[in-house]
Amino acid sequence: MNRIEYDTSESGLRAVLKDYQEIAMRAIWMSPVGLGSKAVMDRVNAELKPNTISRASIINFLEAMREMGVLKGVDITGKGGHRWIYSPAMNESEFKQHIARTILESLLRDFPEETREALRSVAA
Repeated sequence: MNRIEYDTSESGLRAVLKDYQEIAMRAIWMSPVGLGSKAVMDRVNAELKPNTISRASIINFLEAMREMGVLKGVDITGKGGHRWIYSPAMNESEFKQHIARTILESLLRDFPEETREALRSVAA
């Protein structure tokens, strides 16, 4: 998820995140101390029952969000080796602004006149 894909058939965060990804982000936004991938996976799977998501899918998503600058990560060493603790680099509102800005910048780059006209007609 190093790029934003917007599904116009969905609404809210589901337009850019899969169900488990939204649950994962909400868990991290609500955590005062940050979460490791296992804690995120446990919360996601508790909400998705009877469905489950693999830890690898959770780790891949969290890493993509960290690389995108949406999450921060601290690499800690503990029993079993290294692991990341993830915390928000952006709150939910900032993430939504990031989505809107990224999409608008892309539209303005590719369709400048049409995007400006569409924005004028929506704002009117």
